[in-house]
Amino acid sequence: MKSVLVRFQEYEEKASSAEKLIVRFILEHPKEASSYSIHQLAGAAFSSSSTIVRLCKKTGFSGYKEFQKALIAEMTIREQSEDAKSEEIQREDKLEDLIAKITYKNIVSLEKTSKLLDEDVLKQCVDLLEVCRNVCFFGMGSSLLVAQDAYMKFLRIGKACFIHEDWHVQLLQAKNMTSKDVAIVISYSGLTEEMVKCAKTAKMMGASVIAITRFVDSKLAEIADYKLYVAASEFLIRSGAMSSRISQLNVVDILYTAYLNRHFDEAAAKMKKTYIPKEKEDGM
Repeated sequence: MKSVLVRFQEYEEKASSAEKLIVRFILEHPKEASSYSIHQLAGAAFSSSSTIVRLCKKTGFSGYKEFQKALIAEMTIREQSEDAKSEEIQREDKLEDLIAKITYKNIVSLEKTSKLLDEDVLKQCVDLLEVCRNVCFFGMGSSLLVAQDAYMKFLRIGKACFIHEDWHVQLLQAKNMTSKDVAIVISYSGLTEEMVKCAKTAKMMGASVIAITRFVDSKLAEIADYKLYVAASEFLIRSGAMSSRISQLNVVDILYTAYLNRHFDEAAAKMKKTYIPKEKEDGM
């Protein structure tokens, strides 16, 4: 797939005078353009929202939202490459450097992930969770920890859900799903073979598949019916999942809270019912 900037470079020669203003602004200020709303971009490029939408479609995007997501992802990868040396942990780093680097990277990942989330897709996911019989969570490694967190949250408010640590058992669970169930598959890379197999199996059984994964083309993204993207803020070969895990947890929190918000009183009652009091120490 061609990069966003390459698409606009190739289109520039045949662009109309109004479109060229937009193309030039995007090529010269890609980072700023990725953070602008369509109205902000129209103002900055002395153009109109309708012209921007037409330009996005002419360059292969379904609309402004898809263009913006692709540009954010591209800028993330570019910044990752340029800043890798300064952001990655170095042997000589002091404790204060480690605190600053990890905190900064997590904040950036959260901000970029919030821009990648499509509210329409999120709403559709909540709609599914409302009517489904069971929710089955899938994940491996650090993504399994995220899946377990999601499982605990939904279980607390009385939603029927399942999770297993062993991926073979996860696969068996996928084989037993039906069209009344929803599979939530969590994989940062979207390439983990076991998770791809579980997603494919669940879909074959008729279940709807929601993927929480990074914003790139991947096997998991191709299979999933709904994609909740996190920023591609880490290398695939890494010492350990950090900012990606934080972003995945954030997406889970958003999905859970959006569902809870529709059933606020009922959920509050369920949380009170499922509360497990802490045992008092002897003598207290």
